[in-house]
Amino acid sequence: MSDDKNNSQSRDRQRINIHQDYELRDWSKSLNTTPERLKEAVAAVGDRADKVREYLGQDKPSR
Repeated sequence: MSDDKNNSQSRDRQRINIHQDYELRDWSKSLNTTPERLKEAVAAVGDRADKVREYLGQDKPSR
């Protein structure tokens, strides 16, 4: 998920930006977690989606 909603480059979808409200909302929904838990995960392991999924105990996205 990138800052530019028209940009669908895969590298942007591998990073979670918790400072953008729409990204926080969308990633929380996608990962089936709360925004607070997502912020905790990003603080613990960084903004890479694969590491956040691992931290949250998920192997694959829930899309």
